[in-house]
Amino acid sequence: MSAFYGLFNLGGPEIAIILVVVLLLFGGRKIPELMRGLGKGIREFNNAKANIESEIKDNMKELETKEAHKEKLNR
Repeated sequence: MSAFYGLFNLGGPEIAIILVVVLLLFGGRKIPELMRGLGKGIREFNNAKANIESEIKDNMKELETKEAHKEKLNR
């Protein structure tokens, strides 16, 4: 979180004001729903990222296996 504070140069009072404004705009009942939605979105993003990474690793292993097989045949 320190990178966030350094990036936007926000201190305690500024964050408190932002939280009060969010509370006034959305109300106490909507905030948990918003946070659930945000958490779900982050979870889906991380799952998609992990799937892409695993596909890339699998394809790299497959390519390495094919290259090793070609080298073995060329000997």
